[in-house]
Amino acid sequence: MTLIAVHHDPGADETALRDRVVDEALRQAESHGWEAVRLTEVAARLALPMAPVLAEFRDLDAVANAWFARGLDAMLADTPDGFAHWPEAQRLEHCLLAWCDALAVHRRVTVAMLHTKAHLPHLHTWVPMVFDLSRIVQWWREAARLPAPYGTRRAQVEELALTGLFLATLAVWARDTSEGQARTRRFLERRLAHGARWMNRVPGGPGGDRAHQASPQR
Repeated sequence: MTLIAVHHDPGADETALRDRVVDEALRQAESHGWEAVRLTEVAARLALPMAPVLAEFRDLDAVANAWFARGLDAMLADTPDGFAHWPEAQRLEHCLLAWCDALAVHRRVTVAMLHTKAHLPHLHTWVPMVFDLSRIVQWWREAARLPAPYGTRRAQVEELALTGLFLATLAVWARDTSEGQARTRRFLERRLAHGARWMNRVPGGPGGDRAHQASPQR
């Protein structure tokens, strides 16, 4: 008789638990609203004790963060062949739309999550939101393979511009009920085309170095 050792990965169990809790919370939110979701009810619906659920999620905001992490995963997913040779604006568009598309299936709930995070009495979520926004913009730059190293003038200008663009696109996306999020796609395409023209004048960009070198010396 041959015994076969089976390796058990506890990390896979944690991932499965996390996904089950997030999916059930989203299901309940679609029916009753995000503010009505309770982790105790989520655990009961999944026939789980509260201990492992609380070990994974300290509160409902942590569930929201796990949902937003799926958008980031989509943004950082494998890209099409030849992606590195696309114009920067097209790479940025592809990556941000991947984030939007991943969360669109629960757009209404996603918007409710953001409203809850920004609600005036919820001071404990304000500061993390600022850091989360900065982090997602930095990963957006990475995913789009923008070449300017962090700390350079161009990278700082890019991060500032992309932060504004992300928030503006999010505002359009939050109200976008068009098929395939067509309004969001048109908005983002226009804004990126406009931004590409003036970003080319920033030193460190494809046109910025040439413009800088050609400027007269004072």
